Amino acid sequence: MKHRKQHRGKLPGNATRGFEINFGSYAIKTLERGWISARQIEAARRAMTRYIKRGGQIWIRIFPDKPVTLTSAETPMGSGKGAVDHFVATVKPGTILFEMDGVAPEVAKEAMRLAAYKLSVKTKFLVKE
Repeated sequence: MKHRKQHRGKLPGNATRGFEINFGSYAIKTLERGWISARQIEAARRAMTRYIKRGGQIWIRIFPDKPVTLTSAETPMGSGKGAVDHFVATVKPGTILFEMDGVAPEVAKEAMRLAAYKLSVKTKFLVKE
């Protein structure tokens, strides 16, 4: 990374890229904006992989490249920005999070539903036409 610490920033508008299914036949996309932590992405990936019993293929379309800092509890004001605690991926409405192929539609829908429970944003299941 060029800079170790980033500003939080704003997330206006809808997704302008990463909003089409490019790799698989099934996908989940976000319906709201927010941050998805690296741990949430990994938990969702594990839930899907275990449900499809390592059959088919899964693509992760987001990457947690934004560092989030935290200061320790009861720290007085004026002691600077805290240390990097974890990383998040910023998502806008319409961003494709995961794609899947090589499994039946019912299996894919259930796997994506289990994965959606692990995420902090509302999602929708998509099927490629």
